[in-house]
Amino acid sequence: MKKLNKKVLTILLAVMISAPILKVEAQSQSTIKLGTTSTFAILAGTTITSTGTTIINGSVGGNVDGNVGGDVGLYPGSDFTGQTNTTVSGEIHLADTVAIKAKEDLVTAYNDAAARTPVTRISTELGGTTLTPGTYDSADGTFQITGTLTLDAQGDPNGVFVFKTAATLITASSSNISLINNARFCRTFWKVGSSATLGTNSHFVGHILALTSITAETGATVQGQLLARNGAVTLHSNTITNGFCETATIPNPNPNPAILHVIKHVINDNGGTAVATNFILHVKTSSIDIASSPARGVESPGTIYTLSAGAYTVSEDAFTGYTLSYSGDSDSSGNIILASGDNKTVTITSNDILVPAIVNNSGGVGQVSVGTTPITQQTTTQTATPITKTVTGGQLPKTSTPFYKILLVGTTLTLIGAIGWISRKRYE
Repeated sequence: MKKLNKKVLTILLAVMISAPILKVEAQSQSTIKLGTTSTFAILAGTTITSTGTTIINGSVGGNVDGNVGGDVGLYPGSDFTGQTNTTVSGEIHLADTVAIKAKEDLVTAYNDAAARTPVTRISTELGGTTLTPGTYDSADGTFQITGTLTLDAQGDPNGVFVFKTAATLITASSSNISLINNARFCRTFWKVGSSATLGTNSHFVGHILALTSITAETGATVQGQLLARNGAVTLHSNTITNGFCETATIPNPNPNPAILHVIKHVINDNGGTAVATNFILHVKTSSIDIASSPARGVESPGTIYTLSAGAYTVSEDAFTGYTLSYSGDSDSSGNIILASGDNKTVTITSNDILVPAIVNNSGGVGQVSVGTTPITQQTTTQTATPITKTVTGGQLPKTSTPFYKILLVGTTLTLIGAIGWISRKRYE
């Protein structure tokens, strides 16, 4: 039993390890307005403490003003410890009117993020997940990142990610946030209900809007902002890079796309019962399925694909009991070339195969499958009739009679007598 349990556990662990990374999708949001806070890489309420060598940069977005995004501010506190060890590309505002205004705008931005709906509830651990634009929270009111969190904007550089915690945000040592498919740090926001801690040598992306405090452990890097409303910001040999973020214009990847209709037609004239949806169809380019492929077959008007100009191949998975043919605008193998503005059709026809007769001389029942439906045939029983044939000819002698026995004895005695007479004559 113990061996069996170990075997089951091993299988379960293998399945868990090989499972695909979780991908969650949520509704897209508009961006959060930061106001004058947008020029600050660091903004705190009580103190700013920097140990080691910390670098605070701005202007990641390529803005002409090299100082944009690299400011440091503090209000109502005014104590910036370690300022001489900190390289700041922007301006430092300690309890002045600029810092006061930035703090007011931070409160507005924090409240905006806190009120965002609809909210998608996900697990506390974000490491190993891929998320698309939307607003997220967790059941226990905290978030943590161990490993890599991937943010996928799905081609929309204006896609907004909002993460809301009632309590803490904690990232593990060497954790990472990866941006793909036009995701941007300046469209990523973290509303933290108390404090945030960024682990040693971790890489963090986005704007942290914390109610209380923020701590960046040794070597942590940040692409975005550390904004603490009421508490302190503590730095340990970090690099914080903020920058100007414009609304991006999304180019149309298909200014004049082509339209492709793929029709699946099924003919059942020999006992088959398959329908179009039983067949799995593919549309490929360079031997790779397009985004919406594969898909189940659909009779006329078929499935409609909007595609860029190029060469494509329409095909389907093998299906027993049917012959396959192509018609319409493709060649006999399903290959088709689309130009911008084309509106073309490919029809894949499957015709059921005639069921051959079954010969079974043992009285059994034969089955042949056509498509997905077995066809049963009662076979004919053939019984062999014995054939009797008389063969005539001579008969063998009856060697078992008494006369034959007497003759045999007499012959034997004669031979013995002859031998004796011959022997006597030799001695005379």
